[in-house]
Amino acid sequence: MARSALSIALITDTFYDDPDGVRLAERLDDAKQQGAELAVLPELPLNSWCPVRKVVSDDDAEDPQGPRWMRQACAAREAGIALFGGAIVRDPDTGRRHNTGLLFDDGGKLITWYRKVHLPEEEGFWETSHYEPGPEPPRVVEACGIRLGLQICSDINRPVGAQILAAHKADLILCPRATPSTSYPRWRLVFRAAAVTSGAYVLSTNRPGPEAGVPIGGASLLVGPDGTVLTETDSHVTVMTIEPATVERQRLEYPAYLDFPAELYAEAWGELTESLE
Repeated sequence: MARSALSIALITDTFYDDPDGVRLAERLDDAKQQGAELAVLPELPLNSWCPVRKVVSDDDAEDPQGPRWMRQACAAREAGIALFGGAIVRDPDTGRRHNTGLLFDDGGKLITWYRKVHLPEEEGFWETSHYEPGPEPPRVVEACGIRLGLQICSDINRPVGAQILAAHKADLILCPRATPSTSYPRWRLVFRAAAVTSGAYVLSTNRPGPEAGVPIGGASLLVGPDGTVLTETDSHVTVMTIEPATVERQRLEYPAYLDFPAELYAEAWGELTESLE
């Protein structure tokens, strides 16, 4: 049964320097005490920002149910809150590394994962050196009584993914990130556009500040289905409430009510693929 409302905690903090998980537990307990049922961490929350360099360390990645994975699962279970976090995870079949979003329920059980598709390759963000693009399109998952769409950071800059999630009736698109403070106005614009064109809420949590000379920063934010910025925050824990009924109403309005001609788009993308071969 669909929820009438869901309270979500935007966690603007990282935990690579929190080996015992004490601060992570404190943040999730704080979120729970404020009424949150789902907490969203920034991109790769238990890793230092390793793409600052091109040199790859084996310790940055882990197998499924590795130490960072399990620390987040245990933190979700102990706080009694659903959690969207992540880690660099090796594919058990191929050994390839992926920037992987991990969605846990309030008992610490994995609901689903999502692997980042669009990878930057520039100063301070040498991501293609550290992991490979995800091999699957974004999908909607039923969780916390709503329809959740999952993306990571640069994925939102290719609007096709958000539109696929909208076509599958996502109520909320989660997009944790690690972005520079200088480019925040552009990111804010992109998130607003994604919300307006999808008719869904869009939520993004950012890493909190500079790391190893990379000027990471800029607010975490929640955007309503009409493009209104509902919160911009750099507080460690900010709790906001969304209402799926608002999404239903917005999708009766322009432009959200426009059709998704999937076969037509598939033909166009197929032609493009053929031209690149």
